[in-house]
Amino acid sequence: MSGADERIRPVDLARMVGVSTQQIRNYLASGVLPHAPRTPAGYRRLDARHRRALLAYRAAGQGYGWIQAREIMQAVHDGDLPLALSLIDACHAELHQQRASLKATGEALEAVAEEAPDPAETPRPGLRIGEVAAYLGVRTSALRVWESAGLVAPKRDPATGYRTYGPADVRDARMVRMLRQSRYPLPQIRPVLDGLRRTGSSDALRAAITRRREALTRQAGAMLEASARLHAYITDAAPPGPAAPPEAPPAGG
Repeated sequence: MSGADERIRPVDLARMVGVSTQQIRNYLASGVLPHAPRTPAGYRRLDARHRRALLAYRAAGQGYGWIQAREIMQAVHDGDLPLALSLIDACHAELHQQRASLKATGEALEAVAEEAPDPAETPRPGLRIGEVAAYLGVRTSALRVWESAGLVAPKRDPATGYRTYGPADVRDARMVRMLRQSRYPLPQIRPVLDGLRRTGSSDALRAAITRRREALTRQAGAMLEASARLHAYITDAAPPGPAAPPEAPPAGG
């Protein structure tokens, strides 16, 4: 038997993807899988369409995330294809945004690395906001804006309440100044600073960026697989398989 005539048990679907039979029942109840009518004896009637739906859902979960995959499949089974497609579009848009942010972070890091300060010119610790502003050639109001945006975080003198900038604070403020001069918006500057604080060095941040770029590439591939599976399921076509070999050219041509 094949197609709609194929009879599949919930346990068969469960074994195919390594989940419990109860999980398959949950998928049916939540709309992740299409409605399954019951036989007069009360057994669910599952067929090849349920298998394709399960494979599409699992691929979508790997590519788009499990919450998004569930919402996509529910929209498909509710007959709301525009909603399903809009959810898919949103996932691709989010991936694109992550790529753009990562690219900006890498470019910002290189811009900072090209202007490494002279150690002999490094200011003393415990500077006040006016001294840091004079050292960097910016207004004190700019330093306050950067602090409000979470880009610099000077300590407060417990006796006077004045801001005091340590070497790391001055470094961060200097980086912000350079990146602002290159017209980087504040939201794109923060990932650079957060990455440096987390990794501890420019080289470590570069390695982290490379790993993140590789992860986004893998996710893009998973999204492509999910799109193929979903398209095959929605159009009721055969699931994607290996491409057929090219036909041999006709003799004499």
